[in-house]
Amino acid sequence: MESRFDLLRNDVGRQLTKRLIGFSQVFEGSQVPKLVRELVSLRVSQINGCAPCVDMHTKEAIAAGETQLRLNLVAVWRETEVFSDVERAALALAEEGTRLADAFTGVSDRTWAEVCRHFDDDQIAVLLGLIAFVNATNRLNVITRTVGGSYEPGMLAALVH
Repeated sequence: MESRFDLLRNDVGRQLTKRLIGFSQVFEGSQVPKLVRELVSLRVSQINGCAPCVDMHTKEAIAAGETQLRLNLVAVWRETEVFSDVERAALALAEEGTRLADAFTGVSDRTWAEVCRHFDDDQIAVLLGLIAFVNATNRLNVITRTVGGSYEPGMLAALVH
């Protein structure tokens, strides 16, 4: 499979990519744990079928100490007992916030209540921004058919500098 378009080889695309990645630095300085952010990003990317983002978030999660077992089970997190209540609330928000067209109500009241129970307002803002950010980057990659498999941990951060 060949990529249709390389955003990094185009001046406007490079500017767009650099600004999007810069946006993500807000998440890095947040109180939402890195592993929760990576699980959320991975689940959103799985739903959207974004190969480079699944590749990236899997590898970043491993580099941050995530286990292979839990990564293997992210797609079926509801049917497992390996995720905490905090992680389950974040994963539910990620799914419902990504599958907006699948449910006319969007994020359910039950999911929202669980998120509010486990996260403070700043953390909720981070989760909302993260879900929107990953959905945006997934769409760019899926539309351009960006190929996954070559990501190394830390590559994304290096693009900002």
